[in-house]
Amino acid sequence: MRFILNIIQLLIGITLGLALMVGGSLAAGYYLFTKFSITPERPSFSEEKPKTPVLASPPAVNTPNPPSPSASPAPPSPTPAAGLYKGVINWSEGLILRDSPGNNSNRIGGVGYNQQVIVIEESEDKNWQRVRVVATGGVGWIKAGNMDRIP
Repeated sequence: MRFILNIIQLLIGITLGLALMVGGSLAAGYYLFTKFSITPERPSFSEEKPKTPVLASPPAVNTPNPPSPSASPAPPSPTPAAGLYKGVINWSEGLILRDSPGNNSNRIGGVGYNQQVIVIEESEDKNWQRVRVVATGGVGWIKAGNMDRIP
């Protein structure tokens, strides 16, 4: 009789051990699957954030100032020098500004889609253009053929 009780005790021990191992594995698997199945929140980049509107200042009292006799007309807006022309970037992802013509040159900035640029010069092989970004004043080289000329 003692022999049968020892066998039953052995079988119960093995069954409980297997049940604990299977249960622990299932719990760990459930935890990991639920942890990794959650999609992270979408990152927000500064380019995508809406620009805050400029608040209008209260209306100012308009007091007429007498015109000064030595008032000179406002200087005309700067126009590109001879040989230069304006253009607008037509590459939908924007372009990289580089410090010299070539794909292996250092990146110094970027030009966004539909931004105006002024072409300063072109490389000897006409594959690169040196431009000045109108909005930021940044100067660098871009790959030719990625902008439309503005008349």
